[in-house]
Amino acid sequence: QERLVESGGGLVQAGGSLRLSCVATGGTSSDYVMAWFRRPPGKDREFVASISRSGGRTYYADSVKGRFTISRDNEKNTVYLQMNSLKPEDTAVYYCAAKITQYYTGDYYSIEEYDYWGQGTQVTVSS
Repeated sequence: QERLVESGGGLVQAGGSLRLSCVATGGTSSDYVMAWFRRPPGKDREFVASISRSGGRTYYADSVKGRFTISRDNEKNTVYLQMNSLKPEDTAVYYCAAKITQYYTGDYYSIEEYDYWGQGTQVTVSS
C-alpha cells in the first residue's frame, strides 16, 4: 500500500514561486508514474502534470506549461512540483497521485487512472 504525503503549500503573491514535495512510502516509487492534480475552489479536480517512472518524460496541462516543472528523485521516493510565475487562478488544493504501471510513458491525465492519492496541500496565490 503506497502512502503519499504532500508538503510545501502556502500563501504567495502573484508572480511568486513555490515548490511542492510529495514523499511516497510503502513501496518503490520507481514502479509508479507520479502526477500532480489540483482542485480550484468550487471546481473539479484537474490534471496539472505527470512524470514517467524514470523521470525522462513529463507532461503538463496547457494552463501551466512554461511555468511549472515536475521532477522526481527515485532514491528519495519524492516527486516535486516547482511552480513559478504563480497566478491567482493557480489557487487550489494540490494533490499528489501515483499510478502502478509497467510502461515507460507517463501520459495519464484522468483521475480514474491513478491508484493512490495524498491528502492535498493548499496553495493560495494573492493578487
